[in-house]
Amino acid sequence: MSELRRLHAIRALAAPVACALLAGVLVAACGGGGGSGDDDVNVVQPGAPGEAGRELTDEEAAGVEPPEHTPADTAFMQDMIVHHQQALEMAALVDDRTERDDLSLLAERITVSQEGEIERMEQWLTDRDEDPPDRDSDGSGGDGGDHPEHLMPGMATAAQLDQLEAARDTAFDQLFLELMIAHHQGALTMVADLYSAGGGLEPEADRFARDVEADQNIEIRRMQDLLAALPRQ
Repeated sequence: MSELRRLHAIRALAAPVACALLAGVLVAACGGGGGSGDDDVNVVQPGAPGEAGRELTDEEAAGVEPPEHTPADTAFMQDMIVHHQQALEMAALVDDRTERDDLSLLAERITVSQEGEIERMEQWLTDRDEDPPDRDSDGSGGDGGDHPEHLMPGMATAAQLDQLEAARDTAFDQLFLELMIAHHQGALTMVADLYSAGGGLEPEADRFARDVEADQNIEIRRMQDLLAALPRQ
């Protein structure tokens, strides 16, 4: 089992109880029919060692507060904005350098989805009084000068971007797909790192991270198929 799948297996068990545990209660799925009605979920307050727990009333359960965001959530959103911005920069090169309609459609899909996700992340940060990164940030993690370049997982280097910008036709298609696949795989690494750092308990942060994971996996598979269909250079 991959590390990301292992983390999600753990979180699949933990997610229903995460909010309640912070308030000293336990949410337990009940009922054997697999239904989704309100009667299928009980909220139980654990008892003292050796004692049975107590099922909470609806009114008591309604008072359970969801977890707040953490520094790991904030860093994930800030870094992922910069990560997405590079994907937009790469996608913007496609139309002038490829003759393939399918690659242009892919680039358009990436642009629409990642612009939308950037807006979601910026709003998430603003709503929590956190600072969105500068739109001009290059993701180097430094201030230029003598600091070494440090890119987030999967991000292309400046030299790779220059090479991509100079390429045309099939050479461009192949390099674009290779770099963008690596870029998307880096985003999956960032999602796994978020959960490893204890983030993603806040419901909206968790929902967004899972959306990113789903979208990136779909696009990775599509790009792998396109790459496999290209004529070899």
